[in-house]
Amino acid sequence: MKVIDTNKKAYFDYEITDTVEAGIVLEGSEVKSIKQGNARLRDSFCQLTDGELFIKNFFIAQYEKGNSFAPEPRRNRKLLLHRAEIDKLEGKIRQKGLTLVPTKLYFVRNKVKVEIGVGRGKKLYDKRETAREKAIKRDTERAIKEHY
Repeated sequence: MKVIDTNKKAYFDYEITDTVEAGIVLEGSEVKSIKQGNARLRDSFCQLTDGELFIKNFFIAQYEKGNSFAPEPRRNRKLLLHRAEIDKLEGKIRQKGLTLVPTKLYFVRNKVKVEIGVGRGKKLYDKRETAREKAIKRDTERAIKEHY
């Protein structure tokens, strides 16, 4: 598994409770651009529309060596899941405050996969607590490293 991009902001803004792996419908030049590492999940989100799951605002830069008929960098892309998985996700997001957020983009046997997290938005005080815990962990790691 070769990880292309992780959405660190999703883990900061949301409390991710469950994850699902999904395929994504791409064109050839988009796959080549992703292989070069020119994709960003940072501001993207997932949305259910008419029983289908789409990833929106997902940026894939145009392939440098491609032709002039390249797709738009931020177009909506369909995610590939089984019907039972889509129904399960739909049931979860109907609960109050749950949303679908792409967390990781990676290759599995030359296929591009997206990890989708089901999460609840964190409040401001939860974000502060997360930042505080991260700083404490970093300081203790640094102290241990200096001590030994």
